[in-house]
Amino acid sequence: MTQVELSFVIPAYNEEEFIEDTLETIDAVIMNKNLSYEIVVVDDGSGDNTLAKAKVYAGRNGHVKVVSYSKNVGKGYAVKTGFMKANGNVVIFADSDMEIDLKTISKYLEALKYGDIVIASKRHSNSHVKAPISRKILSASFNGLVRLLTGVPLKDTQSGLKAMKKSAFINIFPRLAVKRYAFDVELLAVAHLYGLKVVEMPVNIKLDSKFKPKEMWRMFVDLLGIAYRLRIIHWYQRSLAEKNGLQNMVSFVLREP
Repeated sequence: MTQVELSFVIPAYNEEEFIEDTLETIDAVIMNKNLSYEIVVVDDGSGDNTLAKAKVYAGRNGHVKVVSYSKNVGKGYAVKTGFMKANGNVVIFADSDMEIDLKTISKYLEALKYGDIVIASKRHSNSHVKAPISRKILSASFNGLVRLLTGVPLKDTQSGLKAMKKSAFINIFPRLAVKRYAFDVELLAVAHLYGLKVVEMPVNIKLDSKFKPKEMWRMFVDLLGIAYRLRIIHWYQRSLAEKNGLQNMVSFVLREP
């Protein structure tokens, strides 16, 4: 297989309205950069036509491959799955809902010269953020909890655009446990723990207010789990062999009949 320089991982759940536009935007941004690239769409058990539309697009574009599974698990699991399937030296995660202006991708790739991972930050002084005040308050409050409980010194962990050097994260992803929205926190907490360099970049983003109380509660519970594994039992500091042994034991005990 020819080495791919750049992999885009696109987690998608019920995004039939946006998936084709997202793929077209990425193609338009990168096709003239003289880079070999791939787009890995991970359909996270969608109940609409997201998977079908992604497959149709892939059928006429050799850069695109589609990974899918039948049950919705969560964005974090989809991103992790896509990362492990990606072949590029650089891996970019981008949400599929078109809330973020993806035309800034080139600047993120340039910024990788100065770090191991480049992340979009709504709190960057040059960012342009359109969001209801309630969403801004929730975002700031959650970030405060993240900083308090994990020690991660970042102003924003949750914006859906990140670019990273795969070599820097190849041993980090197997350590990650969060399957849903707080996945970004866990990723950056472990990166901080292992001394990886994070670069924050401005983002143009438009957010709606559809953040459900159930999702907020899940994020809070996941955050507590991350803090527990990080500060109490030192889960992320264990060797992969030891940690995987514990995971297999738990999976055996809790397996479904």
